[in-house]
Amino acid sequence: MADVERSEKITIRAGGADDIPLILGMFDSGVEWLVAQGRTEQWGSTPWSANPRAVALVERYVTEGAPLIAEYDGVPAATLTLTDAPAPYVRPADEPERYIHILASDRRFKGLGVGAALLAHAVAQTRRSGVSLLRVDCYAGGDRKLVAYYERNGFTPVESFTVGEQAWPGQVLARRV
Repeated sequence: MADVERSEKITIRAGGADDIPLILGMFDSGVEWLVAQGRTEQWGSTPWSANPRAVALVERYVTEGAPLIAEYDGVPAATLTLTDAPAPYVRPADEPERYIHILASDRRFKGLGVGAALLAHAVAQTRRSGVSLLRVDCYAGGDRKLVAYYERNGFTPVESFTVGEQAWPGQVLARRV
């Protein structure tokens, strides 16, 4: 198993196509949590595993990128995928970059640092690859809690955008590594 990092109870491992059902389950957990709070603007109310577009998105990023899985005490808890380019709705940088896609966690592990550990691992991998720019985009609507989360993890907002007919509000954030 390549590129394993351990921090107390959190282990980060390389993921792969076999992890797609696991990753979809993490998104399903996030959707359920958001729906329970009445916050359906970010990901809707349909589980990702039941949404063909979401399944195709996860399959594409996992097979074209470098998926990472954070495990807490050996239990898969969070995921993200690194690629060399943003999604089509975000302008590429004017320099080499690494881009974080599909960050999600199983909500049972909320507050235990699995997402932050994944982000720190992505920073380290980006630095090791000789690239100095790491970017991510996220939902920026409502209370902007997700934007604030990335800011707490060392990212700076650099560009706002909207996607689709509903004008889904997004924020691109960057971090120099």
